[in-house]
Amino acid sequence: MDIAPTYVTRALELFADYGEREALVQDDRRLSYRELRDLVLRMAAALRAFGVRPGSHILIMVANPLEGPILQLAVHLLGCRSFWVAPHTGRHEILDHVRRSAADAFVYDPRTQGQLAEEIGTSLGVPVFCLGPGGLGPDLLAERVGTGEVGAEGHEPEAVLQSSGTTGTPKLVRLPHSYFRRVLAIAEQQFTSAGAPLLRHLSSSPMWLASGQITAFVNLFTGGVLFLDDAWTPGKFLATIERERINSTFVTPPMLYEVLDHPAAATTDLSHMFMFNVGAGPAAPSRLRQAIGYWGPVIRVVYGLAESVVTTALPGLTDDPAHPDRIRSAGTPYGDVRVEIRDEDGNPAPAGVDGEIWVSSGLNFAGYWDEPELTASTLVDGWVRTQDIGHLDEDGFLYIVDRRTDMIITRRTAWNVYSRPIEDVLAAHPQVRAAAVIGVPDPVDGEVVHAYVVPAPAATVTGEELAATVGTELNEMWQPRTVEFVDALPLTRANKIDKKALRARYAAEHPAVEIGG
Repeated sequence: MDIAPTYVTRALELFADYGEREALVQDDRRLSYRELRDLVLRMAAALRAFGVRPGSHILIMVANPLEGPILQLAVHLLGCRSFWVAPHTGRHEILDHVRRSAADAFVYDPRTQGQLAEEIGTSLGVPVFCLGPGGLGPDLLAERVGTGEVGAEGHEPEAVLQSSGTTGTPKLVRLPHSYFRRVLAIAEQQFTSAGAPLLRHLSSSPMWLASGQITAFVNLFTGGVLFLDDAWTPGKFLATIERERINSTFVTPPMLYEVLDHPAAATTDLSHMFMFNVGAGPAAPSRLRQAIGYWGPVIRVVYGLAESVVTTALPGLTDDPAHPDRIRSAGTPYGDVRVEIRDEDGNPAPAGVDGEIWVSSGLNFAGYWDEPELTASTLVDGWVRTQDIGHLDEDGFLYIVDRRTDMIITRRTAWNVYSRPIEDVLAAHPQVRAAAVIGVPDPVDGEVVHAYVVPAPAATVTGEELAATVGTELNEMWQPRTVEFVDALPLTRANKIDKKALRARYAAEHPAVEIGG
């Protein structure tokens, strides 16, 4: 049999070298690299024995189980294309993803996925497999059909993931075999260099997110320990960091704020932390300063998106008096990444001028699944148009000011208003825990700023006072017309602030007004 090598071939060699070292941990379950390697081979052999062939489309619906990375490696060892369903998406979006995948087989986790997964498995008319007992088909964790040679047979593996859906309906993002080869190269070239510790990474990012894929594999390819959290809470997060001496993790800004507001935040031992990554959206400088005050210069701000997962990074964050605005930055391009700011005509913008962020990288996606027109408008000559608005300073640091779809368009001047500066001013108020702003319709000004604010306990500040603070710090054009206090801000399944939900809320509360986005 022609066993075509894939990136998994090299990964299995690395796992054999790592042997009995600890690889994967979830709650009280702990797997060594030998056990990880054996399970990859067993899963691949079981899938092959039950009819899965190279080139097949494998639909996967799981949460964030220990076996997630193992399943991806097994499917890719066979040269298959994995379609990862985000189970927290709406039913309509999930069923649309299922339809578009043209699945040849379906794998789901009956331990966490319920009736909808069973409906999908019953309706597809293809082989169904389970992670764990009690499901519709063979249990891939229990099947033992031997570990004979299996391979891709000339087929290149791919993964297809849903985007976060921040700007609307999630898109299906293709990650080609070259993407995973690049992740392997990054792991071997950069994370095994002198001075870089073996990672003990705590991840709540599942494999159906691009960030979950890359963090899982960078850790495993380098021989680190990957701790998977499938039930995140700030208290559990902090306790795990201290107990397991975690030295690497990733949180979104809303997750960071929950951690900072936890009573144990200031006393948890993070002396062993190497990279406390914060990304998937801009964090308020006031909150970043609070984190630095608690834990020192371990914060690493990162910026990326499903279409180009690692774009810029700002490690060792400090409040540098020589560059006071740098704490708002997303850092400088990472590795082989190139970043350009371009105007509406696609021409490069000078330093300090806002425009759309374009990214070129070996980790760029290969296009949207079955959407050639959208691919052509987003992936242009090897560059990803991010739809994020920002600028580069004279030293090459990137500053993100908004999503293109979140800009507030006012008729009062020729300038658009951006969300982030307003949100940063609001979040800096000592009686504010979090803030988000949207543009809402106005018959005279086109759009005006409406702010949603989560107050601190026992806060007495008024909306008028907060609006006045924004007017003083920025100017009257940026001042919220209205401020609404809420108990919490809605989050997407990727733990980003869900402005689509905020717009829908505003529209529901003001039915006579139509609001875009």
